[in-house]
Amino acid sequence: MADGWQWDSTLFQGSAAYYERGRLPYAPRFAETLATTLSLDGRGRLLDVGCGPGTVSLAMARYCTEVVGVDPDEGMLAEAERQATRRGVVNARWVAARAEDLPAGLGAFRVVVFAQSFHWTDRDRVAVTVRDMLEPGGAFVHVSDHKSPPADPTPLPLPSPPYAGISQLVRRYLGPVRRAGQGILVDGTPDREDAVLAGAGFENVQRHVVPAGQVVRRGADDIVAWVFSRSDSAPHLFGDGRDDFERDLRTVLRQTSPDGRFAERLPATEIMIWRRPDGERRRHRRDR
Repeated sequence: MADGWQWDSTLFQGSAAYYERGRLPYAPRFAETLATTLSLDGRGRLLDVGCGPGTVSLAMARYCTEVVGVDPDEGMLAEAERQATRRGVVNARWVAARAEDLPAGLGAFRVVVFAQSFHWTDRDRVAVTVRDMLEPGGAFVHVSDHKSPPADPTPLPLPSPPYAGISQLVRRYLGPVRRAGQGILVDGTPDREDAVLAGAGFENVQRHVVPAGQVVRRGADDIVAWVFSRSDSAPHLFGDGRDDFERDLRTVLRQTSPDGRFAERLPATEIMIWRRPDGERRRHRRDR
């Protein structure tokens, strides 16, 4: 969790409806890569902490007996349930809770996944709790976009979304320091998951980069949805000025692409895996 920032329930308030349309997907083979790496064969349980609208949970459901998605935002869980119904996924369930509420009576898991959510938690505390929830040899998985891909010299067929201009507009409306719920992130979100997990007793780290790079065509509505899907520009942060902000946002988009069409490359997906030691017995509550 970021220094000086306190979690509150408005972090992603109102963003769930924009997630599927606004967020670029993970690399097409990320779920297959994760399943192959972890030898998932349709057995075992997977816990997705900070599951949002079920992006990872639903992709991994076919490889597990059960997937459990945990998120504190009721709107995200409602969207996850809607997506599960739409896709015909019947072995997923959704629990309203924070990572700090774990183990929450959820039992043991073969895999626990944090997809770009671990940085919002009390990481030292949560890592120890998750370690105790994993079966011996179980995996703690961190999924994210690959942050430093090599440049692709091939020109895009359409203009790229004007992310720098969007960021400037958000700052003009919400202030120069990144917003997060009712608070601000002066120094951004923390990194160095490796140090946190080593301190919690995880070992045998593996890194996998799942390639992507496909050209994705996007419309102005998609970019607006991306903005409102983010914690630092969630709809509620703009208050009565939301309509004015969206009007100005669409003006910025038209200045870059008058017909509202954009293109960008799908980023590779980075998967980091840490293991709970094989020979270690799971502790029961009375062991603590």
